[in-house]
Amino acid sequence: MNIQELNEEQQQVVLHGDGPCLVLAGAGSGKTRTITYRVAYLLEQGIEPERILLVTFTNKASKEMMERVAAASGAGMKLPWAGTFHHISYRILKKYAPLLGYKSNFTILDSGDSLDILKLCLKVEGINRNERRFPSPKVLQSIISYARNAETTIADVLDLKHPNWLDIADVITRIAEEYRKRKIDANAMDFDDLLVNLYLLLLKEPSVKQTFANQFLYILVDEYQDTNKIQASIINQFAAVHHNVLVVGDDAQSIYSFRAADIQNILDFDVQYPGANMFRLETNYRSTPNILDVANDVIANNTRQHQKTLRSSKESFMRPEVHAFADDREEAEFIAGQILQFREEGIQFDHMAVLFRAAFHSQALEMELMKRDIPYDYRGGVRFFERSHIKNVLAYLRIVANKDDVVAWSRVLNMQVGLGPVTVEKIIRTIRQSEELENLSHIGSSLPARAQIGWMDFLAIWQDLLASDQTVSGLIRAVAESKYAEYLENEHSDYRERLQDIEQLAVFGERATDLSTFLAEASMQESYQATTAQGGNEEEKVVLSTIHQAKGLEWEVVFVIGLAAGKFPHERSLRETNGLEEERRLFYVAVTRAKKYLYMTYPLLASFTSSLSGPSMFIEEIGRDLVHHEGFHEETSIFDDPSDDVDDITYVPDPDYGEAPPKRRGILKSIDEL
Repeated sequence: MNIQELNEEQQQVVLHGDGPCLVLAGAGSGKTRTITYRVAYLLEQGIEPERILLVTFTNKASKEMMERVAAASGAGMKLPWAGTFHHISYRILKKYAPLLGYKSNFTILDSGDSLDILKLCLKVEGINRNERRFPSPKVLQSIISYARNAETTIADVLDLKHPNWLDIADVITRIAEEYRKRKIDANAMDFDDLLVNLYLLLLKEPSVKQTFANQFLYILVDEYQDTNKIQASIINQFAAVHHNVLVVGDDAQSIYSFRAADIQNILDFDVQYPGANMFRLETNYRSTPNILDVANDVIANNTRQHQKTLRSSKESFMRPEVHAFADDREEAEFIAGQILQFREEGIQFDHMAVLFRAAFHSQALEMELMKRDIPYDYRGGVRFFERSHIKNVLAYLRIVANKDDVVAWSRVLNMQVGLGPVTVEKIIRTIRQSEELENLSHIGSSLPARAQIGWMDFLAIWQDLLASDQTVSGLIRAVAESKYAEYLENEHSDYRERLQDIEQLAVFGERATDLSTFLAEASMQESYQATTAQGGNEEEKVVLSTIHQAKGLEWEVVFVIGLAAGKFPHERSLRETNGLEEERRLFYVAVTRAKKYLYMTYPLLASFTSSLSGPSMFIEEIGRDLVHHEGFHEETSIFDDPSDDVDDITYVPDPDYGEAPPKRRGILKSIDEL
């Protein structure tokens, strides 16, 4: 191992990492290299491999680290106790499961197995989802999982995520208990059980705890900011004897509270381990100083954090740019134009990324990329028009436009409680024979009793459609405000995000001339498949990604879009405890994905309210001298004085760039269209 390959900050961790240590590893600071060199150093010092515990969050990270350890040590040594929390838990429980009432040959349940058991639990509780609305097994699974990982109650989870279901908290709690019993009866554990049962084992069996606490002389944990309460407690138990626990993470990149990650684990590490050493990796090897200045400036506004300042190893390049646009369509046109310009300058498509707070922010951009035949790869979900809830809403619009659309009728009716395939076929046949569709209530009299609830729910949605203003956007919003919203909450834990998608579809619909044209265009968007464009190939695609999915990745060019007030930070975060600070960390993660070029953009016209909006508060928090504001004088804001004449605001070329490149339109060309 050549320690000289590391910088001074990294060397300090490698050479002096005994005792409890917190390594605050800033974005792009080489934390993986530091951890692996620390392990290689311990092996060189004669520490036996089985006495080192290395915990990661993904199998991929574990494999990468082990390959680096082998390369750094030069001895090709393997660590028998390296892997994810779940992998380590399984190995231990395989031997000691009988102490918890399981057999050693217990089964690991995958997500599908868990759903099957939950379906049985619903039957035991007497709940038939074909006869009444109730949370789906998948939603129940997410509620139970969050409660266990956050060490809280079902009622608390419902209060946080599904307040409409607080009145059935006792029913869901009974289902969770039945689910627990059935797993034990089946000698099976799900992924949450692996963690919970290991922790219980260490608490209930002092001899087992002592065995592993004695064995693990050195413990290293990666991505510590993403641990939940149980995971941190497991590490505390393992470290009870030798106290050589080195955790690596960055509280400024803690963005997974929705998965029950607890930022307090890293913030309170020195409380858990009094006298702990603290190391800071602040040299960034990814981004230019100009980009890091923005990141440092914004994250400084968080009060709950370990202070650190990223410093770049690169030379100054160009200031990040902030662009305001009339609406998201103009924002999309600008970004697509910039992508093509960068491609002409030699930057490959797959070296560029567009990041956004929520999936619905990408809709206008996706359409613009399709129009210009720019290939893209969507991360963190599926393309906008391929999402099931978007297809559902379009199906409702299709039956309004064409009563003979059997496929659309089948889709909307099969969503309803108690309507099976045979009943649906009968209903469709009757509808197609009807001359008028304003009144379909008579169909219900011929349906079996179990189908009545579903049919009445459909009729309620149908009446809402008929009562709307019959515009495309009006029809879409009628669906979103009908019983379909209840269906989404029953079926999906992320129902709020899906409703936002539908609202974005309604905004898109406001530009439509008529319903038939809108549906035709949506259908063509849905079937779009990007292949080659502008000299690209199937492997070279622009990345579109939610910021959560982008963590740990990097690109030459990064566009962060939708940075408007109310969209980012998400308005809901302002009502949640510590929600704003997590949103700011999310923005910090987005900014630090960029290596050379960073563009931050926002539309002035708010999609959901059709009213003028302003920039995100995060944009306002950036020092004016750190970014280039394009489209208006840097000294001037169109929000300073409502009486100002917008036409007086003129584009001022920045001396760093010269004339504005093609396709940079800013707000000026379209502001009159508002």
